[in-house]
Amino acid sequence: MFDKILIANRGEIACRVIKTARRMGIKTVAVYSEADANARHVRLADEAVLIGPAAARESYLVIDKIIAAAKATGAQAIHPGYGFLSENEDFCHACEREGIVFIGPPVSAIRAMGSKSEAKKLMEAAGVPLTPGYHGDDQDPAWLHQQADAIGYPVLIKAAAGGGGKGMRLVERSEDFIDLLASCKREASSSFGDDHVLVEKYITKPRHIEIQVFGDTHGNVVYLFERDCSVQRRHQKVLEEAPAPGMTLERRAAMGKAAVEAAKAVGYVGAGTVEFIANQDGSFYFMEMNTRLQVEHPVTEMITGLDLVEWQLRVASGEKLPLEQEQLQIRGHALEARIYAEDPAKGFLPSTGKLVHLAPPAESLHVRVDTGVEEGDEISPHYDPMIAKLIVWDINRDRALARMLQALADYRVVGVANNIEFLSRLTACPAFSGADLDTGLIEREKAYLFPADEAAPAEVLQIAALAELLRDAAFADRRAARSADPASPWHARDGWRMNATACRSLLFRHGESEHEVEVAYLPGAWRLSVGSCSVVARGELNPRGLLRVELDGTRMDATVIAAAGRRHVFAKGRAWQLAAVDPLHHGGEGGGAEGGLMAPMPGKVIALVAAEGAKVEKGAPLLILEAMKMEHTITAPAAGTVKAFRFGVGDQVGDGAELVEFEAAAAA
Repeated sequence: MFDKILIANRGEIACRVIKTARRMGIKTVAVYSEADANARHVRLADEAVLIGPAAARESYLVIDKIIAAAKATGAQAIHPGYGFLSENEDFCHACEREGIVFIGPPVSAIRAMGSKSEAKKLMEAAGVPLTPGYHGDDQDPAWLHQQADAIGYPVLIKAAAGGGGKGMRLVERSEDFIDLLASCKREASSSFGDDHVLVEKYITKPRHIEIQVFGDTHGNVVYLFERDCSVQRRHQKVLEEAPAPGMTLERRAAMGKAAVEAAKAVGYVGAGTVEFIANQDGSFYFMEMNTRLQVEHPVTEMITGLDLVEWQLRVASGEKLPLEQEQLQIRGHALEARIYAEDPAKGFLPSTGKLVHLAPPAESLHVRVDTGVEEGDEISPHYDPMIAKLIVWDINRDRALARMLQALADYRVVGVANNIEFLSRLTACPAFSGADLDTGLIEREKAYLFPADEAAPAEVLQIAALAELLRDAAFADRRAARSADPASPWHARDGWRMNATACRSLLFRHGESEHEVEVAYLPGAWRLSVGSCSVVARGELNPRGLLRVELDGTRMDATVIAAAGRRHVFAKGRAWQLAAVDPLHHGGEGGGAEGGLMAPMPGKVIALVAAEGAKVEKGAPLLILEAMKMEHTITAPAAGTVKAFRFGVGDQVGDGAELVEFEAAAAA
């Protein structure tokens, strides 16, 4: 076994590998960019080496720098994690050349599976079922268009070197093919340095089921059952589970056998995942093989009781697989939700900023949190905006769903937009809870998953007001303690009045609406009134914002975090964001760039679609912004004229930057 390994990655997966290595007595070396100097994986590792600027292409993707760090620290092996260089055959070859063990498959396996089109040719020869499509080398747009027409719409254009949902476009009509092909090729070139694509028949209501395989250097290959990853948005997984709902023993055996044959066909070693598109009728087709550990591997660990990173380390050091196929068993059901800094209401735009408050649910036999960040850390625009992976387990799917709902309700994030409430609705959605699964679930359940904004309930406003009053009182107590006369009654914030009851009002804004909470001071309590709803309130607030609430004798727990003029209220499984309004403050007028279209996030302009001076209709594409390796199209908010572009192709823009000067047409 190795004495020391280097982890050529960052964030959650680097922390995950460090955890297992430490348990096994293996020292770890982290690498980090300038943006990650204070990152959690750097703090956890035994050693850390700076490898360059924030941009991944100048740090985490530079093979020579990572090899040099391994040699300088005496690391015997390199764990690539997922993403970055994990499936890069040049990196694997560089490790072999320098006598460093690559904790993954051999170069030949990465090369064989690295191209989707080449992998499909190989799988066809091995007898693994394939989706109908064109996997050839001719990349002429007219030829690809002709092939798509022959296959029949809808079709899916996919980057041959792609992964992670990037470089994929669904085409439903022949007339849209050329434009979507160009967009797909741009994204593929940007993300993978290769714009080669393949075209496949898009299966209606498909399920995405993948098989975890493991091989060793002694010729043994096993499968560790399946994961259902059907719930996706923009081809990126959102919720994963194991085992797959409705999976029969016969179908599992058939898919497992096909996955093992695929792995054996390329001489596979280590952890790998064979991904299949499955029809509702039980048929399945090979999609691709990921030659690395998957983001969703924890659900497999939870149902098997195994540590897949430990298996990786043992196999890479030359040991045989710890178990044979007949020794592997499934126990219970596991779910994984990816907690992201993103705004579902704005098309899942990534969010950046400081994690002002971060309180995950308590870990236990049933709940696991894999994360690369802690409170006070930054979600950077340079990398994937994942906050954590939340994994739950129980003896069956229904109980696992209940565990997930409770764990999501207990999660507290302040400082960045996040998808926790969306994940709660998704978990509770009748289609998901009833296992009516396919990759279009989020789209077809839009009405349930994206409800209209609700008005803040009176109870939420009263909880926010109670926290405000308790903070006020605690501040007065601290100030009194620092004064020359701590016992003076003038320090008290108890609302004392001679022969009268003190009253005041607190104002909160939720969305576009302002709400008033009338406060009457009572002995040891307050009467809080919102319209006709009035309660007697008392409680205790700790420095972390945990609030023990009592409203008319009914007790509950809540959390109220004050940050940047806002009050983040977490109560009864929901999160509410209120603005504390100072009635004496009058903001200046203006403040917006009238007639301008703003960047929704930091990014780079990659295409100007419209021309300056052009008259366009509402919804017409004007400009394409690349951020987080994804394309975002800025469209016309109304019919009008493009007066000017503020930036050119290749320019970097900040969040909120004015991109286009736009003049709306006068109403007829």
